[in-house]
Amino acid sequence: MKTVPLRIKPGEDLKEQIQKFVQEHNVQAGIVLTCVGSLKKAKLRMANEKKETTYEEKFEILSLVGTLSNNGVHLHIALADKDGKTIGGHLKEGCIIYTTAEIVIGILEEYKFSREFDQDTGFKELVILKA
Repeated sequence: MKTVPLRIKPGEDLKEQIQKFVQEHNVQAGIVLTCVGSLKKAKLRMANEKKETTYEEKFEILSLVGTLSNNGVHLHIALADKDGKTIGGHLKEGCIIYTTAEIVIGILEEYKFSREFDQDTGFKELVILKA
């Protein structure tokens, strides 16, 4: 596995910058190994919900996990507010960095990830291929 660090700066969109990195580096199969940082705005979709929820406050990023490929990313995030209360969900565009996001991405060079519609779930789901 090849590892690559990434820093996302204040005011930038967390998901958009990760997607940009994936496209620029032509990532066929990647994972988020770690992420620390903070947001000033969060936009999440909760499990089994169609609508997104926007939060306009400062959060610490406790965890960011997911799979990455140049044909789609799937990311979940856990956040803590000023009182340490946590929320989490499916990361959407609109999560804006407050101070930083320090990320390490693992690139699995022996695989290729794809996303295809799954009739059972109703979503595009991960398909794993050998490179």
